[in-house]
Amino acid sequence: MNFLTNEKLTIVGAAGMIGSNMAQCAAMMKLSSNICLYDPFAKGLEGVAEELYHCGFDGVNISWTTDVKEALTDASYIISSGGAPRKEGMTREDLLKGNAQIAADFGRNVKKYAPNCKHIVVIFNPADITGLIVLLESGLKPNQVTTLAALDSTRLQSELAKHFGIAQYKVQGCVTLGGHGEKMIPCASKATVDGTPLLKLLGTDKLTKEQFEEIKQKTIQGGSNIIALRGRSSFQSPSFVSVEMIAAAMGGEPFKLPAGCYVNTNGYDHILMAMNSTIDKTGVHYQLSDLTAEEKAGLDASYKHLEELRDQVIEMGIIAPVKDWKTINPNL
Repeated sequence: MNFLTNEKLTIVGAAGMIGSNMAQCAAMMKLSSNICLYDPFAKGLEGVAEELYHCGFDGVNISWTTDVKEALTDASYIISSGGAPRKEGMTREDLLKGNAQIAADFGRNVKKYAPNCKHIVVIFNPADITGLIVLLESGLKPNQVTTLAALDSTRLQSELAKHFGIAQYKVQGCVTLGGHGEKMIPCASKATVDGTPLLKLLGTDKLTKEQFEEIKQKTIQGGSNIIALRGRSSFQSPSFVSVEMIAAAMGGEPFKLPAGCYVNTNGYDHILMAMNSTIDKTGVHYQLSDLTAEEKAGLDASYKHLEELRDQVIEMGIIAPVKDWKTINPNL
């Protein structure tokens, strides 16, 4: 069988809807012949494993465990959805304290049991902060930890396609930057609609500024809308997109939608947020984009919001002050 790798892929939070869907996607996409499922909820985890066995995937060894040491030992790649999910009426930031502690414990376990891990994708909210904490505590390099920001870009693409009444794939270059939350920045500057730059359409009768503001709000509230419609947090889209991200890190097709990545330059200090980036076998690499003045101001505001959330976690005593980070993770 042709798999991207035979190295161990561990899925954290595998008993949940996101984690179980990630496991199925990874097997269907032939990411690895060695997939380990981890979750403290033994009964649900066993149920997920049994269902995957019933799929009859050829050539895939699927193991499961409630022991974090067993799950992480020798793991080269990890996707973690192991935090509490968002419920109706909650923002991503409402999950801050509990999931920040989960992220800190997870990062420390990675350092202890999987110091040679090549890449981690973190997708539990608030993902920018949980990903930053995992990076800090794991001791990994900044190019080895990413978060699921790309889902916002696909939501922007979807809303634009619905507005113009065209197939979604005909909308390209959709970018959302900054935080994966209420302060994200849906950008028009790179997008095209059936080959036409979105900026040429914006402000015309085809897309008024008011309509684009509505589209941006629908993008920002895309996750909340899923909760309202389905009665539970998104699971299919984050599962698929996060598996595409780890596949790129394994050596598959490069992943070119914005990912949440560590930024410490150009006035953005010790933070993790969505940037124009590429994930490939060498990790994640970002670039500072040419943005409109309005988009740049929005990105700066989003960064400030994330900085406040980071400092709240520091004040809670969950992680150390920024000045001490170098002693915890020399790569930062």
